Amino acid sequence: MSVFGVGAAIASGGARGTVPFVHPSAPIPVQGPPLGQGVRVALGESGMSVFPLILGGAEFGWNVDLESSHEILDAYVELGGNVVHTADRFAGGRSEHIIGQWMHSRGLRDDIVMAVRVGGHPDNPGLGPVSLVRAVEASLIRLRTDHIDVLYLDATADSTTALEDTLATAEWLVESGKVRALGAIGYTAAQLVEARIFSSAGFPRITVLDVPFNVVRRHEFDNDLRLVAGAQSMAVTPSHALEHGFLAGRQRTRSRGTLSVRGAQIAANLNRRGSRTLRALDSVGSELGVPDAAVAVAWLLSQRLVTAPIVNAYAPEHVEELVQGVGVRLSRAQLADIARAAE
Repeated sequence: MSVFGVGAAIASGGARGTVPFVHPSAPIPVQGPPLGQGVRVALGESGMSVFPLILGGAEFGWNVDLESSHEILDAYVELGGNVVHTADRFAGGRSEHIIGQWMHSRGLRDDIVMAVRVGGHPDNPGLGPVSLVRAVEASLIRLRTDHIDVLYLDATADSTTALEDTLATAEWLVESGKVRALGAIGYTAAQLVEARIFSSAGFPRITVLDVPFNVVRRHEFDNDLRLVAGAQSMAVTPSHALEHGFLAGRQRTRSRGTLSVRGAQIAANLNRRGSRTLRALDSVGSELGVPDAAVAVAWLLSQRLVTAPIVNAYAPEHVEELVQGVGVRLSRAQLADIARAAE
């Protein structure tokens, strides 16, 4: 018997030293932890180490049912992922329910970095002291946990509450053990500077920044915001990494890459940049043997300050495509080609 056959037989467990017949061409069972578990990067100054691709739960409970959501989460963890992002407003809280049930049933809470955005739920709107505490408590219940690892404060949902009041409440949440680290979305560069000044007075620091950012949507991560994020050593976790799936090429029909109605609308809004960018992703993807989604993820990871993009998935196979982007290193020529197409 060949070495391959013996290996498979041993893995199957022969009784009392006997080795059952296994065909020499039988595959060797994959054992041990996923290779991706060894791929970790520092999440800014939060003290946490994460896989450089964050699985978003925006579609859970909305376009993806509970069973399919759990399959997606399982696929992500099996590939080495350890960060899940959601928001209290996603599907009215159903996304958190689904993720919480999954973590509880799999016994994985201690292995997962749980990131939650708050401020937009209709029951607890805004970032005022009362709403913020209630929002966190409600999220903890839905997630079946006693703490949130990264709490993203959503300033896009509240432009009236004083930053000092929000951070004072966040201080209590951190000290009580309900929150480990703070993130932010929707804050201006000036507000982030102000927040760092408050941290010198004892308030918790904002160490993670979410900003809508991808190859065709770069203006929101402008020079000032980028400068402040770099100066404060923030971990940048860009959302909308695939521009609502457009950069994955999924909104094209099967006939020669023709854009679907939705894809055509996005491409039109991008003033022809969208179609050019997709062609560039196609070209690079063909050269590297990876899908467009992986190239889009690889482009983001090549950008200075980006730690881990937040990407939503509709099926387990989408997760497999996205994770390929973590292992792709784009050459300068490939980056230049994509940049020219997106101009």
